Amino acid sequence: MTTANIAATRQRTRPVVVLVVACLATFAINLDTNLVNVALPAFTRQLHAGTRDLQWIVDAYNLAFASLVLGAGGLGDRIGRRPLLVTGLVGFAAATGTGALCTTPGQLVAVRLVMGVFAAMIFPTTLSVIANAFPERAARAKAIGVWGAVVGVGVAVGPVTGGLLLEHFWWGSVFLALVPVALVTAVLAYLLVPESRDPLAPPVDRGGVVAACLMVGTLVYTIIEAPTRGWHGAATLGGFGVAAMFGLLFVTVERRAAHPMIDLSIFRTRAFSAASLSVTVAFFALFGFIFLVTQFFQFVRGYGPLSTGVRILPVAVSIALGAALGPALVGRLGTRPVVMAGLTLLGCSFGWIALSPQGMSYHVIVGQMVVMGLGLGLTQVPATDSILSVLPAAKAGVGSAVNDATREAGGTLGVAVVGSVYASIFASRLGTSDLARLPGPALDTARSSVGAALGVASQAGGGVYTAAVQDSFMSAFHVGCLVGFGVCLLGALGALALPGRAIPAVISVDSALDRGIDRDHRCRDAAPADRLVRPVTAEVQEIS
Repeated sequence: MTTANIAATRQRTRPVVVLVVACLATFAINLDTNLVNVALPAFTRQLHAGTRDLQWIVDAYNLAFASLVLGAGGLGDRIGRRPLLVTGLVGFAAATGTGALCTTPGQLVAVRLVMGVFAAMIFPTTLSVIANAFPERAARAKAIGVWGAVVGVGVAVGPVTGGLLLEHFWWGSVFLALVPVALVTAVLAYLLVPESRDPLAPPVDRGGVVAACLMVGTLVYTIIEAPTRGWHGAATLGGFGVAAMFGLLFVTVERRAAHPMIDLSIFRTRAFSAASLSVTVAFFALFGFIFLVTQFFQFVRGYGPLSTGVRILPVAVSIALGAALGPALVGRLGTRPVVMAGLTLLGCSFGWIALSPQGMSYHVIVGQMVVMGLGLGLTQVPATDSILSVLPAAKAGVGSAVNDATREAGGTLGVAVVGSVYASIFASRLGTSDLARLPGPALDTARSSVGAALGVASQAGGGVYTAAVQDSFMSAFHVGCLVGFGVCLLGALGALALPGRAIPAVISVDSALDRGIDRDHRCRDAAPADRLVRPVTAEVQEIS
């Protein structure tokens, strides 16, 4: 096929085809996250990874993603979304294939960092090409709903696929499986996705990218290392102080930059900042839960990888259902009540888990996961639409990058915070359990991870020692869930700043002000120059 023919094909591509390609790319990224989560116990057994190593294997990817996604979104606006999408997919395929060759946890952490870099190129591009393919808000909301449902499908397929692979092959197969998915999607993107870019896009803000990496990286590193160094230790407190300094540096750099990576003034818009917070909290909860529940199923309940993947399906199906229901409920009720309800459901699921005994029926666990999945689905799509609706289509890359950054930052902090609280409580409870009677080196080994602790208990004769490990795990699991409970409820309160009920949209600036409508919430679909008057349409406009 000649270059001219390819270009003509792209111009004839229907928006729904663009949506399919974007969803395939999204699927590949989400498949990776969940394949890795179900393989965490395998990394413990076969790579001798401790809890700290497991946190880094998960968070190295999220850390690189969250730090670079804002810069990548701006880069896509500047050089073109399709080239960046294709480059990201090809690089992701190469990196994930390399992951299968690793022999130590440290090597795998390094590869996961590289995967996160290429994922940062992919994710903001998927939403920005959707935003450009569906300029009408009603159609865009439905398209984002489909995109959100694909996230749920990735959550569903990932653990089951990972379980199947781990039942029949070695742990590296969970990485090799992603290579063909990414490469096929790259070819489709090259052939079918029309080019789009912001003709006035400024140069990439390198100072902002560096400051963001330093800020997020220092914070996550400090949290993950805190159980080893002590939460009140000088190194931990100093790390938090340095992270705060880098945060101030990031704000200073962005305010002074001629072309900042992100215009911090958009966070003055309550709809935008509250929506960003909601996405952050939702994925904080999801990633923290998945990190712990995969270990609970395999180490405490004794399920195999495939059985674990199947048992996680209820949360995945519920996410897809909530994502599909979200746009319809927003049309009837408005963004604020839907997102608040979603975050409240998330919080309630964590509270329910925290009060549940170790031997609870799996049917009870299904109920907990359904509540959690519905909460995430109801939160994600309306909040994402609010983020994208603040900016004009030409800035879709930046808007989608902010959404992705908040998502990955939330997930990164979820694994870091919930995982570190869990690790601290687990090590503390082991020190007061029957395992404390074992020699010091054995106890130190047991404290590194639940898998190592079960190995030590088995060598010591099992029985009361195994029970002590499982009791310590459940205590730590429950405290981690209490952290998730508190964060979700605080997020629900923060969602009060989102737009409220929906009314027919018409209106000039003067009539909007006469009716008491917040300037930040009117005409959110329009570019700044178009906000003075908006024509009458069948769409709805949300007001606070």
